[in-house]
Amino acid sequence: MSNNGPRAQSFNRVYITGIQGKRFDISIRDGVFHSIAESSGPVPDEGTVPAQDLWISPGIIDLHTHLAWTDFDHTDQLKRDIQEIEEMQARALEATLRTGVTTARDAGGLLPGTAQHLVQTYQVPLRVHTSSEMLGAADAKGTIHLDQRLKQIYDTGAGWVKIMATGGLGAPTEKVTDPVFSEEEFSFIVRHAHEHGKRVLVHTWGGVTVDWSVDAGVESIEHGMFLTESQAGRLAESGVAFVPTTSIYRIAADPKGVLALNPVICDRAARAAEAHSNAIAYAKRAGVQIGFGTDYATPALHGYNLQELDTLMDYGLTRAEAWQAATGNAAEILGWGHRLGRIAEGYIADAVIFDADPYMVDDADSLRKHIVSVLTGAREL
Repeated sequence: MSNNGPRAQSFNRVYITGIQGKRFDISIRDGVFHSIAESSGPVPDEGTVPAQDLWISPGIIDLHTHLAWTDFDHTDQLKRDIQEIEEMQARALEATLRTGVTTARDAGGLLPGTAQHLVQTYQVPLRVHTSSEMLGAADAKGTIHLDQRLKQIYDTGAGWVKIMATGGLGAPTEKVTDPVFSEEEFSFIVRHAHEHGKRVLVHTWGGVTVDWSVDAGVESIEHGMFLTESQAGRLAESGVAFVPTTSIYRIAADPKGVLALNPVICDRAARAAEAHSNAIAYAKRAGVQIGFGTDYATPALHGYNLQELDTLMDYGLTRAEAWQAATGNAAEILGWGHRLGRIAEGYIADAVIFDADPYMVDDADSLRKHIVSVLTGAREL
């Protein structure tokens, strides 16, 4: 299903997702879109397009996933054999790519060397950005300790630094927005990372750490379900992106779902899911740049990434806005907006080919069934 960097390939009279009433002739050379021209001749009326016709979309970019995790509870992963873990991680990459995700930002747990090994050894051409280890409560020991930890992360080759600024599903509801670090420590991490050419993503459910993120100028905040209207305005003004990861909380809230979590965790997830719709509404009204991220982290979830599109639309984004969050917006958040996330000449030919119009398909389950192939273009900028 995937095609890694074909030297030459062409598609004639295809539709580009989101552009109505026009067909295009597209050629790819050396993994890059070489030419894109509108096809000549009449276009059939809507509803009369033959079933074999194709639609091309930019590859989906998942800004928040955990490809190294094999189990929801990490103690269960520690019981597994090293080779078994590697093979499960390789299957996670393969499933992610197969669902149309061509670029993933691993939000903690996957080392760059491991990602490179999996891609090369198992021939899964998924483009992976890493943050290696996460900075959390165990690292709230002052700036001297943080200086050492950050240098360790840089030594892995990671391009991102992830700050666990608040608790998550494991924290009591009344404490989930309490900051993990002091403001001094938080600001130090961001400043240190930027000085070393690293980008910063912040796990925060809300509260003061959203304000700290704006003040420090991080690249994105993640989850943010308790985002306030005024904070949304500040995010928009500052250009800090918002990656809400909405679908995982609805999944986690279901005690009979694929994660089958205990009732306490399910209740916390349900509260988070309920709050997310307000956060999305605030962000949309304020003009915050919203990115697509799933926070998927187990074999039961990898490969179902497109569910995030459904949830984003349920929470108020239009289909076009949700698609933009997963393509152009996501590329810009990664810092790759000049070469990735669009069907445009000179852009890397990461794309998904569908045999139905993605804008007309009912939901993610149906959309997956209409994927014909996944293309991955040039490996480097």
